[in-house]
Parts: sequence; C-alpha cells; structure tokens
Amino acid sequence: MTEKNTQIIEAGMKLFANKGFSATSVQEIATESGISKGSFYLHFKSKDDLLLAILQHQFAIISEAFDKQTATNQSPREKFIHQQAAWFSHFINHREFFIMLAKEQAIPRNETVKKLLFEKQMEAHRYYRQSMLAIYGPDVEKCSWDLTFLIDGMIHSYMRVILLSNEDIDLTKLANFILSRMDSIVKDIHNDTPLLTNDKANELLSRFLFDNETNLEKIVANLEEEIQKLDEEELFITLQVIKEEIMKEKPRIPVIQGMLSNFDDYPSLHHYRNVILGYYANKQ
Repeated sequence: MTEKNTQIIEAGMKLFANKGFSATSVQEIATESGISKGSFYLHFKSKDDLLLAILQHQFAIISEAFDKQTATNQSPREKFIHQQAAWFSHFINHREFFIMLAKEQAIPRNETVKKLLFEKQMEAHRYYRQSMLAIYGPDVEKCSWDLTFLIDGMIHSYMRVILLSNEDIDLTKLANFILSRMDSIVKDIHNDTPLLTNDKANELLSRFLFDNETNLEKIVANLEEEIQKLDEEELFITLQVIKEEIMKEKPRIPVIQGMLSNFDDYPSLHHYRNVILGYYANKQ
C-alpha cells in the first residue's frame, strides 16, 4: 500500500467516524487528505471502494496483532486469551468507526465488502474451532462446531457491550471470563448429542462458501498450510493431484474424492476434506 493510499484511508476513517459514511462526500475526503477530488479517483474508484480498502487495512492490523501473540511461547489457552484481548482492544481504539458501520448499515450496500466480511467470518469460525480443539483436546472433536458457534456468539455479544460502554473494561479479564464460561460448557457438553455434526456444518458452509472458484482456491490454500504443518510426503503428493484436477476444465470428481480419502487418518484435515467433498457433491 502506498503512503498516499494510507493517508486517504486514515482521512476516510476519521470522517466516516465523525460524520457518518452517507454524509461524507468524496470532496471532503480529498480535502482532508490534502489532495484534489480528481486525485482521489486515481487511488480509489469510489467511496465504496475506499470503505473496502479501510476494512482490508483493519483486518491486516488485526492479523499482525494476532501474529505477535503467536510468536511467543504460550499455551493454547494463554494464546487465545491474549489474541482475544488484542481483538477487543482494536475495536475499542476504532470505536466510532465500527459503531457508524453498525448504525448506518453501510456494509450491505457493497457486495464486495459483504463478500470480504463473509470470508473473514469463515476464517473466524475456523480459528475458533481450531482453538477449541487445541485448548480442550481431541475429546471435544464431535461437538467442536457447537463450541465454535457458542464462543463466536459470546465474543460478538460482548463486543457490542464494550463498544457501547463508556467504562474502562479489563480486556484480558473479559477474555478469561468468556473462556471460563466455555470451561463450564465443555464440562457438560459430552452428555449431549451434538446439534452441528462435522458433516452438517460442512454441508452448510459449502452452500455459502462456494459461490465461485476463487473461494475453492482459498480453501485449498488453507488446506496446503495445514499439510505443511504435518510434513507428510504422501499428503503433499495427494494435494498436488487434487490441485491439478481442480485446475482442469472438467475435473474428474471420482479422482478428487479418492484423493481426499487419504486425509481420513488426519483429523486436522477433515474439515477441508468434507467441505471440498460437499462442493463437488453439489456439482454431480
């Protein structure tokens, strides 16, 4: 990102937070950025395009904050608590901007922004599920999707509380509190039949996630990251065959299904296997 783009993004965030998205004009953004209106359009196609860039910039900052937490030697529980505290802190630091988005419902007016937020929500679900498995172990595998949606709901509910509250809140304490509530849920959830099985969750995801080939490529890229962690030569070969089939004009679905069966003995890959299977099941 160029220095000028960053300057315009910061100016846009400031004006959107103070005046609102709808009430802010391109001319005002240009003036605040110290450029002409014509120069604005050299960097962004429209105000909606600027909104997309702002959100991408915000997610990049959050990702960097998460990476800092993973760089230190911590237990999965400590890492999750510190990452959530960093997440809450970021939203508080940009409180007015995010409140404006919620009040004006600026997001639904832009399909590209909607797609970005949907992809980030899917990434969040993946992160929460992996965190639950890392913290509580493989015994929670069968109810991992229920735990994912439960903690996602708690985090977003408390997010609204801290955005609207004028009081200082200890964010690490809040993250600890949420995870302690999950401890109580995990203790008893083994007695219940999961509402969201892996197959059911992946079926639902495949309906929304694969509206175009780009999303499939993203899933395969995430799968490759997981395989790199396992460092098994057989899995690399399997992935290469899958990628070659996907790139073909007419992929051989039985070949893809057969290759995906090689992931059966690797629980961390089951999510990707099931989602890709769901995608190609819809193609038959």
